[in-house]
Amino acid sequence: MDRVAGQKRASNTLYPQIEPFDQRLMDVGDGHRIYVEQCGHPSGQPVIVLHGGPGGGCSPAMRRYFDPSVYRIILFDQRGCGRSRPHASVEANTTWHLVADIERIRTALGIEDWIVFGGSWGATLALLYAQTHPERARHLVLRGVFLMTEGELAWFYGGGAGAFWPDRWHDFAKVIPAAEQDDLIAAYHRRLFCGEIPVETRFARVWAGWENALASVEHDGIVGEAPGDYARAFARLENHYFLNKGFLEVDGQILRDLPKLKDVPATIVQGRYDMICPPVSAWTLAQHWKRADLKMVPVAGHALSEPGISAELIRVMDGLRA
Repeated sequence: MDRVAGQKRASNTLYPQIEPFDQRLMDVGDGHRIYVEQCGHPSGQPVIVLHGGPGGGCSPAMRRYFDPSVYRIILFDQRGCGRSRPHASVEANTTWHLVADIERIRTALGIEDWIVFGGSWGATLALLYAQTHPERARHLVLRGVFLMTEGELAWFYGGGAGAFWPDRWHDFAKVIPAAEQDDLIAAYHRRLFCGEIPVETRFARVWAGWENALASVEHDGIVGEAPGDYARAFARLENHYFLNKGFLEVDGQILRDLPKLKDVPATIVQGRYDMICPPVSAWTLAQHWKRADLKMVPVAGHALSEPGISAELIRVMDGLRA
């Protein structure tokens, strides 16, 4: 029986922190080595955790959504971020490189199929991975759905979210000259890839601060300054992917290819007041996917750490225990 602080663990509380039983840097080619860790039960039900961003990296807190006596939990830092190397690199770093990396991890660990658990950009990547390898996806657990559409990017970087957070939007836009503010993704790209690390880091912190300010429904919009190395990797990778529209063939590709997931079940956990990834994407996805179950959390925003989001995800994973 799991216990927290000497008490019986409530069914909607995080599992106690656990340490990895395996950590490695995996050479995936193209000059990249990615950090991969395993924790929980070595022979348990496998689940791979896909972090957000792109460029966010995994963290120890992400291990705590899974019963360690049941699940074999695999986390990794995607190319260019976290403990993966080279740091902040966008060379040979596209959605399809990441999809191939996930398959390399599965093969290297001798796993036949697994639960794919991802939030925000991690949900995007989970969907694209499953559409590429549907036979390997036992179940998708998606949080804060992002479909990598031009409409979603326009919402967050074109002023939609700024209508709700005008003060924070002003801070994000004001560092860019007015003549360039019609395309802030491109304007930030020129500065995040200018070749001068102090300049890149300064703009990276502003880029990351805009997103972090809107992550939680209870947030007051004031955020501390992110560590320079983290912010630079996060902002460069995110901007690189968004400038290239996720490296998808067409806008709306995930919904177009949804028939590929007709035999794959999914659970979607979405905050009703998610300002980063508005609920319409999760709702639209569920409307077109018969095997998807949408759980809308009434008072929650985007962050994995939101109490309502965390509680629902734990209930979902407890319910999937084999």
